[in-house]
Amino acid sequence: MSPEENPDFARALRIAEALIFASDRPVPAARVQMALPAGVDAQAVLTALAAQSAGRAVELVEVAGGFAFRTALDLAPAITRVVEAPRRLPKAAMEALSIIAYHQPVTRAEIEEIRGASLAQTTLEALLEAGLIAPRGRRESPGRPTLWGTTAKFLDQFGLKSLNDLPRKEELVSSDLAATPLGGERDGAPPVIPDGARAA
Repeated sequence: MSPEENPDFARALRIAEALIFASDRPVPAARVQMALPAGVDAQAVLTALAAQSAGRAVELVEVAGGFAFRTALDLAPAITRVVEAPRRLPKAAMEALSIIAYHQPVTRAEIEEIRGASLAQTTLEALLEAGLIAPRGRRESPGRPTLWGTTAKFLDQFGLKSLNDLPRKEELVSSDLAATPLGGERDGAPPVIPDGARAA
């Protein structure tokens, strides 16, 4: 009997689908495993569920260390005309987020040094409120400044499995732009991550 014909496996598929659908964040395979009948492997279930959903309007994808349902990429243009877009972060917040993503853990002073401009407290608060960054300890230096890093929600928002999936900096900047830093940015400063990187 193939796994798909096993009644426990069929039930496991339904449980995994319901668990992932009901969750407000990507669900790790280990958490899926906890909900499945004994003897059924979560990875096999997730692979089968991804195959079942492939090509459908909503597909199972691996993102931010877990699994989530996302709108198929080819349907995004059609639905964005009627779905309310999430609030965009201000340019300064996107610049700070980009720097944090590529240089984490990093202090506020280091962000300001890379940007070549001061960073308002309200900008950090906007990123915190959005759940995109979080404190990552303190630098062992005078004043023990807070270190900042990105969160699992950041990975989810930008459709990344891990930080290793971040585009290389040189991929985000054309050769023309690389030759002429814009907006007072220093040479070598990371580019702003595109605002529409999330597929759904």
